[in-house]
Amino acid sequence: MRALLVGVLAVAVSGCGADRPAPPADAGPATIAVTSSAFTDGASIPEQFTCRGAGTAPPLAWTGAPPSAAALALVVVDPDAHDYYHWIALDLPAASTSLDGPAAHEARNSKGTTGWTPPCPPSGRHRYRFTVYALDAETGLATGAGTVEALDAIEEHAVAHGTLTGVVSASSG
Repeated sequence: MRALLVGVLAVAVSGCGADRPAPPADAGPATIAVTSSAFTDGASIPEQFTCRGAGTAPPLAWTGAPPSAAALALVVVDPDAHDYYHWIALDLPAASTSLDGPAAHEARNSKGTTGWTPPCPPSGRHRYRFTVYALDAETGLATGAGTVEALDAIEEHAVAHGTLTGVVSASSG
């Protein structure tokens, strides 16, 4: 009986978030400063950028990408929802310093679509990490590439990164 219980628990635990890949691990040094004119690091993301507002992506800017970067990527993840990916933008021009709107190449997010999925936490307070990665080569992936494929390509080519974190609390009403 004990072996059966251990087996059931192992299957149950392995299913919790197991279908969601972890953010790229080997991202190089944190030399990129990521900012937004809508919120500061650690502060609340304004409602207009959430599911309770217009749901548009917040404006983002960055500095400090190494001169050797061949491209940039953006990953927005909610680690408090088992790494739910809200946006994955690929192969941004290396010389770009901002993103205000859709990107040319976007991988599928956790919703299964491309583009920005606005934060909409069902309960509690969730963190949203906006990470810009400098890549030593373009990923070459087309719009609609799979989440795992995109994150693997970013991890393979990342030479530097920077993160801006915003928070959203669930609606009480």
